[in-house]
Amino acid sequence: MDYLKLKSGSDVRGVASGNGEIQLTDDVVRAIVNAFVVWLAEKSAKPDLKIAVGHDSRVSADRITAAVADALKTSGGVDIYMCGLASTPAMFMMTRYEDTNADGSIMITASHMPSDKNGLKFFTKAGGLSGADITEILQYAQEGKCRKGHVTRSYTRDFMQLYCNQLIDFVRRGTGSDWPLTGFKIVVDAGNGAGGFYAERVLKPLGASTTGSQFLEPDGRFPNHIPNPEDKDAMKSISKCVLDSGADLGIIFDTDVDRAAIVSADGTEINRSSLIALAADIVLSENPGAVIVTDSVTSDGLHNYIVRRGGVHHRFKRGYRNVIDEAARLNREGKNAVLAMETSGHAAFKDNFFLDDGAYLVTRLIIKMARLKSQNLDLKSLISDLEIPKEEREIRISFNVENWADYGAMLIKHLTELCTNKESIQLAPDNYEGVRANIDYAQGWFLARMSVHDPVMVINLESNAYGGTTLIARFLYAFLSSFSGVDTTELKIVAGM
Repeated sequence: MDYLKLKSGSDVRGVASGNGEIQLTDDVVRAIVNAFVVWLAEKSAKPDLKIAVGHDSRVSADRITAAVADALKTSGGVDIYMCGLASTPAMFMMTRYEDTNADGSIMITASHMPSDKNGLKFFTKAGGLSGADITEILQYAQEGKCRKGHVTRSYTRDFMQLYCNQLIDFVRRGTGSDWPLTGFKIVVDAGNGAGGFYAERVLKPLGASTTGSQFLEPDGRFPNHIPNPEDKDAMKSISKCVLDSGADLGIIFDTDVDRAAIVSADGTEINRSSLIALAADIVLSENPGAVIVTDSVTSDGLHNYIVRRGGVHHRFKRGYRNVIDEAARLNREGKNAVLAMETSGHAAFKDNFFLDDGAYLVTRLIIKMARLKSQNLDLKSLISDLEIPKEEREIRISFNVENWADYGAMLIKHLTELCTNKESIQLAPDNYEGVRANIDYAQGWFLARMSVHDPVMVINLESNAYGGTTLIARFLYAFLSSFSGVDTTELKIVAGM
């Protein structure tokens, strides 16, 4: 098979269960893990390695875990830490704990993708791998690279407790109290993914009541809703849970807990730009004048919010690895970038190895919530001045041509030229992908960009006037409808044409 077809950004993903063609067969998994061992040995210049293995709740997790362990055992010279059900951030931390000190780790997950999918996510002590690293590993797998070494040993224990202890200690140090959440009721929605530990093993030991939490049991069929903070049904579910239980705060995680969102006591969803605003407020109070790196679709209101707090807002490309890598680059240039966050809920803090960690993000917010209690304030009060757009939409334009990537690039080029020559339109100076432009008469902006993975053009619209997104859609429809290689049906509906 062509192993490179399994590359998904900086991960490996493919069909792993169901009645159709299985891409992540045992043989394929073993080949990729063998290649990772060769790659890791080369990068670390170590003959003997320590590698941790964990998985989320997907139905194919046990089978793939067994294939991964089999490959590691036959690779030789590897100490294997079998972590069982785990979060993705916890698997990275296995490389940081003194009593594990793993050279690398393998997380078996496909994040929020459908239940028939699964994947492999790799870490070294430096963090998650880049897309170029994944390409190299898959090329090694294609070539059948593997190694034989010394005796392999395997260890199984509750490694997740190390991660839970770290979060508990962080809250106690941040609040100066052993039981800082006494009197708070906090509900967690794990969506039947791996995040149920947070209620039982982090919040309860800190004194919080978690009665009313839902879908904490791991179930890879995801029978209640997709574990995804971007999913509308998932957010409605946790909002209802908060209101029904009378909770002070609601927390929702994605499948492997590298993303999160929250809900306030009145049921208000706090995600996307509003969640970034909360995180930015916290880090800017500790790091005046720091840089906040976000993806390209963040709102103008968020930009103004960060600037008012003395911060620097730096927009960059969509994709959590892109914003993390950009923050790291800015720090190498001597700029104090302390937060890299994508609207999807990926949040990476400088003081946490720039690891995108949903549980760490939520823990930061909980510390702030506990501190605000003495002032009779809540988290929502911190974003009371965040400007919320009157309208916002996301439209996905599909292609009906084979060379869709080249075709999309051509459309972006012509759209950029069109916006350059229009008096009422200004191209955004801080855009790094596609074309983002402000439209005066619509009191808003649009961003048109190519999807990272799919043959679609994604168009985000935002306006501070009711009816503004309709005007923007009409402008875009007038342009795109003249090209036969795209399906503009959805855009036409939004435009009211």
